[in-house]
Amino acid sequence: MSKNYFITGGAGFIGSNYVHKLLSRGENVTVFDNLSRAGAPHNIQWLEKTFGTDSFRLIRGDVRDASLVAESAKSADVIVHLAGQVAVTTSVINPREDFEINALGTFNVVEAARLSGRSPILIYASTNKVYGGMDDVKVVERGARWEYEGLPFGAAETQQLDFHSPYGVSKGTGDQYVRDYARIYDLPTVVFRQSAIYGPRQFGVEDQGWLAWFVIAAVMGRPITIYGDGKQVRDMLHVSDLTNAYDLAIENIEKVKGEVFNMGGGRENTISVWTGFGPMLEELVGHEIKIARGDWRPGDQKVFVADIRKAQRELGWSPQVSVQEGVIKLFEWVRENKGLF
Repeated sequence: MSKNYFITGGAGFIGSNYVHKLLSRGENVTVFDNLSRAGAPHNIQWLEKTFGTDSFRLIRGDVRDASLVAESAKSADVIVHLAGQVAVTTSVINPREDFEINALGTFNVVEAARLSGRSPILIYASTNKVYGGMDDVKVVERGARWEYEGLPFGAAETQQLDFHSPYGVSKGTGDQYVRDYARIYDLPTVVFRQSAIYGPRQFGVEDQGWLAWFVIAAVMGRPITIYGDGKQVRDMLHVSDLTNAYDLAIENIEKVKGEVFNMGGGRENTISVWTGFGPMLEELVGHEIKIARGDWRPGDQKVFVADIRKAQRELGWSPQVSVQEGVIKLFEWVRENKGLF
């Protein structure tokens, strides 16, 4: 039997991919999005072209509007909260707006879930930035990349929270509200602290969605700036693997409600930002890519690799798309859709 899904940020990169998946299997979907991101209208058009204009409900709204969120979500069986301000740099420039969208916006969503009286399942897209700079963890430079010293599987959910940057604080505030509403109000919530997610429909920009941005810039001949030394390491998770995890959490909600999961590619899917990714990208475009250099940016971790063993254990989940395979897929999507950029 189909469920009523309410997806905030459903026109965004992750949101549109998940909505596509839900519509493909006949779920009832409401997309709640203010359509402020550059790619959002393109993603809505793609969904409408694929499934028809009446295949889902679109509400153009903002998570800062508590009454509209509550009214729009009142019939939801499942809420997936993806809407947010997504860039550390933007949060540093405008911390108030960042707070209102991420912290207050998430509070509005969990309150809407509580007030509905339906006890909907609530999935929250948090971030690895809640762990801050992880100053208590030693990192070492090994050749062309930074690596953790003493964390062979990466950072676990037990890693100390240490919000660094307004973005880390605002997302972490939402993270803790979602967690606590499971304890205090018995709402079936799950928090995913997401690492670097990538894939098609990602209209990456310089300060968010770096891997997609590099691919877009390389294909379109736009300038690329590398901040820091380019040896920063991230674990990359393809969006299809992330949406599989959402489904598994929903299917196993009685087992995992109130839980937090670090969600990334894990140690098998790491790549260094430029020393590793640059050669891969140059091979795909068939020529050398000239880059500019910039200073380290605030809150930029030298390493983040998620320890994904809890998700593997509790959800029976693991990444299926390797970095190499996922990058090729993304490159081909960008090349085939140049008109969108």
